[in-house]
Amino acid sequence: MLFLFHNTRAPILSQASWWHFLSYDSPQRNVIAASCVLGGGGLLVYWLLSRHRMKTLEMGDGWWGSGVRSPRDKDDEGIRPFQVKTSEKEIQDLYQRLEQARYTPPLEGSAFNYGFNSIYLQKVISYWRNQFDWQKQVKILNQYPHYKTTIEGIEVHFIHVKPSRNLRGLTAKPLLMVHGWPGSFYEFYKIIPLLTDPAGHRLSDEDVVFEVICPSIPGYGFSEAPHQQGFDTIACARIFHKLMQRLGFQEFYIQGGDWGARITTNMAQMLPKSIKGLHLNFVFVPRIGWSGLVSLLLGAYMPWLVGLTREDSRRLFPYFKKHIYDLLRESGYMHIQATKPDTVGCGLNNSPVGLAAYILEKFSTWTDKSFRNLDNGGLERKYSLDELLTNVMIYWVSSSIVSSMRFYKENFAQNPASAPDARINVYVPTGVSAFPNELTHTPRSWAKKKYKNIVTYSYMPRGGHFAAFEEPELLAQDIRQFVRKVEHL
Repeated sequence: MLFLFHNTRAPILSQASWWHFLSYDSPQRNVIAASCVLGGGGLLVYWLLSRHRMKTLEMGDGWWGSGVRSPRDKDDEGIRPFQVKTSEKEIQDLYQRLEQARYTPPLEGSAFNYGFNSIYLQKVISYWRNQFDWQKQVKILNQYPHYKTTIEGIEVHFIHVKPSRNLRGLTAKPLLMVHGWPGSFYEFYKIIPLLTDPAGHRLSDEDVVFEVICPSIPGYGFSEAPHQQGFDTIACARIFHKLMQRLGFQEFYIQGGDWGARITTNMAQMLPKSIKGLHLNFVFVPRIGWSGLVSLLLGAYMPWLVGLTREDSRRLFPYFKKHIYDLLRESGYMHIQATKPDTVGCGLNNSPVGLAAYILEKFSTWTDKSFRNLDNGGLERKYSLDELLTNVMIYWVSSSIVSSMRFYKENFAQNPASAPDARINVYVPTGVSAFPNELTHTPRSWAKKKYKNIVTYSYMPRGGHFAAFEEPELLAQDIRQFVRKVEHL
């Protein structure tokens, strides 16, 4: 075709040119024809590849400081040490509020089906007021190095933990771990030593060691809240990329669940060359397409025919009960926070009792939905009250519950299916830990619609939404397995 078409306005060769070509002997004509075919084939391949060129998420820039950014407003790029501190005045104010709490008796036999059971809540608040040692927990929080740095006009808090032992020739791999709501950087305190010091915890696979960076999402914990509207996961992904660049990392691994899963996914979409691997313990694919609908129709009966495993079938079906009805029961908070977060936030920021009930109810049901039927919500089956209240205290002393809830409003300001990142696939090596009690289950065949290079996909034997907090050993083992495989690709 390319031989016959010279240009669009004069497509056919002149008769003289045609006879000139025929004047060559047969071998010469064959060489010319072959050259044209190869040239045309090369152009065709280039066209096909350009159609499927890997799209990336535009990084852009932002300003989240107070007021309008002026040319003189430049970030202080220094890394400043930080420590968690509270005054005696703050603690006495907390005690006074706890002592003045009012409780509404629960309905008989309601357990946690109406929310946090107020009889058990009184026990939790009594422990908080009389036995919980905040200063002891502050020392635990400060056992890891904390830092702050200014990015796009706001202070970003993070912890940075390096291996303490001699690595004997190994190089620690940088790993950024991102939390979600209503968690915090503290969720990772039990998994950090398993990743940075496997030998010290008698783990057999010592060949993969990490230095771990855990930032607080802006508006959460000790990261400053954005002062402008529009701070979403894409803006957060850009800020965390800038953080890692500021720390000197050109390539690194990333891991996340809940909002952390979307933030780290955006990071992989934004600068894929910087991401050696993406590990997720929560996968949400907004569109499953016609093939997904077919798998819902047939998957309960013939899972193998529609790309599902027996375990997928067990976790997915009955689909309406597990993924529609149960989600409706558990997503009321999301509708509030995605529309009018400041309204309910006023009450939570003023009442530590209300704050504890609102946050800890999620740690009950999102760990195991069956805990709704227990009078104590099963909270102390997987966590200690010290652990749970430390996470609540991070929200209380930082006064960050309202700004953390606004993150939903910013991310649902438009239809997630039409957001800039919705149609951009992820091509970096990806690992998935699928925990059985997660809010939703995403089969590998569905996840592959967005994550095109899934290296490992693990059906975890137990655990729910707060994987690093609840099952640190299982998650650490899966992360190491994933990284080991990526390193040998």
